[in-house]
Amino acid sequence: MTDSAVPRSRLIAAFAAIYIVWGSTYLAIRFVLETMPPFSTAGVRFLIAGAFLYGWSRSRGVARPTRIQWRNTALVGGLLLLGGNGGVMWSEQYVPSGIAALLVAILPFWMVLIDWARPGGKPPTRGVAIGLVVGLVGLVVLIGPDALNPSATTEAATTSGNGVRLSAAIVLMLASLSWAIGSIFSQHSDLPHSANLSTGMEMLAGGALLFTLGVIAGEPMRFDPGGVSARSLGGFLYLITFGSLVGFTAYIWLLKHAAPARVATYAYVNPVVAVFLGWALAGERLSVRTAIAAAIIIGAVAIITTARSASLPPEPA
Repeated sequence: MTDSAVPRSRLIAAFAAIYIVWGSTYLAIRFVLETMPPFSTAGVRFLIAGAFLYGWSRSRGVARPTRIQWRNTALVGGLLLLGGNGGVMWSEQYVPSGIAALLVAILPFWMVLIDWARPGGKPPTRGVAIGLVVGLVGLVVLIGPDALNPSATTEAATTSGNGVRLSAAIVLMLASLSWAIGSIFSQHSDLPHSANLSTGMEMLAGGALLFTLGVIAGEPMRFDPGGVSARSLGGFLYLITFGSLVGFTAYIWLLKHAAPARVATYAYVNPVVAVFLGWALAGERLSVRTAIAAAIIIGAVAIITTARSASLPPEPA
């Protein structure tokens, strides 16, 4: 089913969720990491949200998933949540939330290239290619020549709003690649027809992997529950409800109803939201250059989303 076969209002609501809600999760992650560990916290977040969605879906009579579907959702959950979200969680210990969102914004390029390279894939249309180039220009303007600073110290990279530790930048690029692979794989594999059930299963699998990684890293032994701040706890609850139950569910639904290049445009809007919220609520840098870049990025989104033949339509679930 393509985006032309579903109500326009549902598409608008789903895109709004991944554009705005997910843009705000970068700041929520920063707040969480102030007093909570990255991997085990993310694991608990997705285990809670996944258990809720799975139980709710099954209680409404959704068919029990098959063994193949459990295998596929485990693969998708590992790629999206362990590789994708886990990489963001780790990296935000060393980079500002807005800059993390900027570096993740390479996602549309991975999505288009992977969808092109897969068997039966087609190259992007001229409109999509132009939109991607314009989006890249916007990102270059927004990041600027001083954003990638391999010599930045951990403290500077965390607080300056410009400096980026090179290792964190590489992890964020790989996280985007993992997310893109998982997204494309989910569109062309046997998953439950119910988007809520699929999402719950992926969260359960990805959450278990993240929590296991946290245990291996020794996070539970170093974690002090009494030291958790109200801001970290609020960010954690926000990530469960809005980031997972609202945003991630909308994303999985869109993967079944919209072309990959259009879904991936959220990676252009998220940095704008993240940079603004980082400035407004966490004192991160906001400049005239940021406003100019934001206008370019939104223009790129408009070009891509209005290209009628943006990409090969995804197959039915």
